[in-house]
Amino acid sequence: MLTINGITVRLGGRTILDRATAAIRPRSRVGLIGRNGAGKSTLMKVMIGQLDPDEGQVDMPRRTRLGYIAQEAPSGTATPFETVLAADVERAELMVESETCTDMDRLGDVHERLLAIDAYGAPARASRILLGLGFDEEMQARPLDSYSGGWKMRVALAALLFSEPDVLLLDEPSNHLDLEATLWLENFLKSYPGTLVVISHERDLLNNVVDTILHLERGKITLYAGGYDDFERQRAERAAQLAAAKASQDAQRARLQDYIARNSARASTAKQAQSRAKMLAKMQPIAAMADDPSLSFAFPNPSELKPPLITLEMAAVGYAETPVLRSLGLRIDPDDRIALLGRNGNGKTTLARLLAAQLAPMEGEVVASGKMKVGYFTQYQVEELHGDDTPLQHMSRAMEGQTPAAVRAQLGRFGFSGDKATTAANKLSGGERARLALALITRNAPHLLILDEPTNHLDVDAREALVQALNDYDGAVILISHDRHMVELTADRLVLVEGGAATDYPGSMDDYIDFVLGRNQPSSPAKPKAVKVDGKAAAKAREAAKALKKAASEAERESQRLAAECSALDRAMFDPAGADPKLAALPMSELSRRRAKLAAELERAEARWLEASEQAESLAA
Repeated sequence: MLTINGITVRLGGRTILDRATAAIRPRSRVGLIGRNGAGKSTLMKVMIGQLDPDEGQVDMPRRTRLGYIAQEAPSGTATPFETVLAADVERAELMVESETCTDMDRLGDVHERLLAIDAYGAPARASRILLGLGFDEEMQARPLDSYSGGWKMRVALAALLFSEPDVLLLDEPSNHLDLEATLWLENFLKSYPGTLVVISHERDLLNNVVDTILHLERGKITLYAGGYDDFERQRAERAAQLAAAKASQDAQRARLQDYIARNSARASTAKQAQSRAKMLAKMQPIAAMADDPSLSFAFPNPSELKPPLITLEMAAVGYAETPVLRSLGLRIDPDDRIALLGRNGNGKTTLARLLAAQLAPMEGEVVASGKMKVGYFTQYQVEELHGDDTPLQHMSRAMEGQTPAAVRAQLGRFGFSGDKATTAANKLSGGERARLALALITRNAPHLLILDEPTNHLDVDAREALVQALNDYDGAVILISHDRHMVELTADRLVLVEGGAATDYPGSMDDYIDFVLGRNQPSSPAKPKAVKVDGKAAAKAREAAKALKKAASEAERESQRLAAECSALDRAMFDPAGADPKLAALPMSELSRRRAKLAAELERAEARWLEASEQAESLAA
């Protein structure tokens, strides 16, 4: 049992947690939820001992192993695979001891313990976890320092999952994941053998994984049985009860105040009036659940345009003369609601930038309506807001020449009225800054909204408000999101970005989830019976095919290595903050020169792989 006993935490003169109390059963799966800034991460830091509460304590059985991702991502020359294996400290120590121990009795104990913890199956388990989080075999063998911060955090998550602590604490684990890795993580957590406490705003994860909701509001925590939908139902019932109780109390308060006002001055009733005054003073007010302006989203509707908005005809797009996507043939109409699917690195953002006219096509054509306006949201826009400037100052600059009333009206659509409009951006929560970025990109009523991971800073309620706003919006939407609840409710067309192409996905979101998780897939067709051939000729053919397959494999590995180096250079050119510091320090001209050289080598390696593969296939045929 993990018990939270009367935890109070005050930070900066503000009470974050106020005598918070709850009991978590062993092996339960708890979703810790609450509005942005409610104190969820603070409570988790108290649970792991990273923050001392002003009052109260957290109790748990002795020798309980807690697992939590550190704020600093792992780095160095170790590979992701080595880092994950090292996370099981007991296994690592026993493996070393098994090779150095000379005491035969102790050695027997060591080997017995290694078998008990499945030490020899650990490498395969580590590789499976990394693969599920998006690391293929080649990526698992690269040094950590070759990865951006987001990918390093995936390694940290993989190491934590591999170590299997008794109590697993996860704070927004899907923030650095794509949809495919999020689906895998959800599937993994369903069968986690220990106690799980997860802070998440992913409605589907909370519905499919947790069996208890721990809701944090106004410093207090309340336990609800079931997943998020169960919590919402129970909370709605509680809100209705509170509203009824408040209405009854308000009526009683009005009656008491009226009696006191009418009878205090008369000697015959003064005593009764005093008694009722004391009763009124002792009456604790019932607070109704307050509306939150941070749930305000309203996209201005665009003027009408004839279809199509954009047509791609055999278009190719990429960086430094190397296409990432080729032979693109897409048409986007004013009423389209499109979700881009595919793992990170396959080109979803590259396609979005092409559609937003931030990248020019390398080949083919992009035909766009001349009057079309595009609103393009990325996380960079949230991070690049001027911290000392207010929402009013940001919007006034963006809407230069328009009236103050128009500026205020656009801010009001996104909940920035009153003091919020004049609060410095660095004083706003992550969700509020995301709303400000959305307000800025929609100021001119765009015909096409391109949203690249818009939910990372939004809590569950704010995400629902965004879904509602998108469904009320009359323009076209292109969405990249790991929140499949949002995808399911807003998109009516799926486009899979994979293997250098972008094609319409024929199935539903459920079909795609099954495809990613390998469920309900058609079995492979039966292989035809082999035809009897001459033994010596067959042996020669096998040897030749073997040599060709080896050549193809070597060329493929070389292609993967070169592609990874190209990606590192791309990050240095277009996302220096998340790139290798050594590369980010180089001038753009040097980065471009290296990128062009690598692209040429990659093209030659791919040609060798293609030639060897085709020859091997022809021999096999």
